[in-house]
Amino acid sequence: MRSHKVLTIAKRDYIATVRTKAFLFGLVVAPVLFGGGSIAMSFLTGKPDLKDRHVAIIDHTGVVGEAVVSAAREKNDRELFDKRTHQQLAPRYIFETDAAAAQAGAKASDELLALSDRVRRKELVAFLEIGKDVLHPPKPDEDSALGTTKKTDPNSSVSYYTNAGGIDEIRIWLNGPISDGIRMARMAELGIDVKHSKDLSASIPIEGLSLVERDVKTGQVHEARKRNELGGFFVPFGLAMILAMIVMVGSAPMLQNVTQDKSQRIVETLLGTATPFELMTGKVLGSVGVSLTSSLLYVIGGAVAVNVMGVAGLLPLSIIPWFYIYLLADVVMLCSFAAALGACCSTPQDAQNLAVVLLLPCLFPMFMLVTVLRQPNGMIATVMSLIPPFTPILMLLRQAMPNGVPVWQPWVGLVCVLAFAVGTVWAASRIFRVAILMHGKPPQLSQMMRWAIKG
Repeated sequence: MRSHKVLTIAKRDYIATVRTKAFLFGLVVAPVLFGGGSIAMSFLTGKPDLKDRHVAIIDHTGVVGEAVVSAAREKNDRELFDKRTHQQLAPRYIFETDAAAAQAGAKASDELLALSDRVRRKELVAFLEIGKDVLHPPKPDEDSALGTTKKTDPNSSVSYYTNAGGIDEIRIWLNGPISDGIRMARMAELGIDVKHSKDLSASIPIEGLSLVERDVKTGQVHEARKRNELGGFFVPFGLAMILAMIVMVGSAPMLQNVTQDKSQRIVETLLGTATPFELMTGKVLGSVGVSLTSSLLYVIGGAVAVNVMGVAGLLPLSIIPWFYIYLLADVVMLCSFAAALGACCSTPQDAQNLAVVLLLPCLFPMFMLVTVLRQPNGMIATVMSLIPPFTPILMLLRQAMPNGVPVWQPWVGLVCVLAFAVGTVWAASRIFRVAILMHGKPPQLSQMMRWAIKG
């Protein structure tokens, strides 16, 4: 293989890519879309809808409704205004109880329909129906203790009626006052002074701390630090997203570029001066250069972001070399695969149909992120992170977690990734050599496998 020809092809593809408006646009827009979404969410969260929210209560006990309203009033007083600026931070919840109708035995369906119509007219945001037996709910039987699904008895529960969709923050807000109100009513019935009810039901905060460490050099014991759980989520998640974004931006154009060069007969001219393997290698190196260029912007931007968020200490510097190793391996794998697929395509439409197949090694780990974040050292996370196409993203995610991974796993994953990358390049080069000059036939999996094996 003549290295100067490979480098010439790589330089041609690299310059042609980085000079395009699409590359520059994507380089700026991609971080804005990912990071700007978080900034926008933070801004919108800080600007809540402060309009009063009216909630009606049908109380079949005659006592719980007032207790719930009292608990909600206390929560309003705690959360409604900023203690320093006295600026309103949250909407005020206003309640109206309808104990008289419940005790008078009004027809249930008529009462529920009337309140439902009020919700539809936006006079209410929701209404509650407190069952008559909530103060003395029945004990769970043996079937329910074993986890058997059983229909909830409306008489011993609180029913919540609304037409809200998505994440219902009203229901989330009401959970506390409803539980506190029922608890206060039960204590009052037992003769316990309501003044002491807060002490009995007060929750104790649990502060998350890191582990105590000993400095290996000095022998000094360092005290545990307060854990930033939000930062512990966003740092590994952000690293995995940046890696996936760079890999997709660097490898996705390869499929279209090879197909375009083939359909425009440019490849035939290039093959007059270079072998198919040199041509494919040059194109892959050009994509690697594009990915490294993108990574500089994203890594620098990510470093600034973690410093602004105050979670720089949660990003171990030892993870940066692994980031670039996984980046290079993933880009080489996908670009070689893309070159082989592009060589098999005769038209841009064929290439578009195969674009999803090319990006599956990046998309599938994205669906696994939540599972891995919940149990980074669980069996599923460990096994999936050792499967070569998924190793770069999932293993990097696990390594960036505060508890880390066993020392042997990244090295085993790296060996598997490198072996798989070499195998992908070898198979892709054999497919590329045969298919690059073929026209008129849509790509077939069986034919591609035969070319990869027999050449």
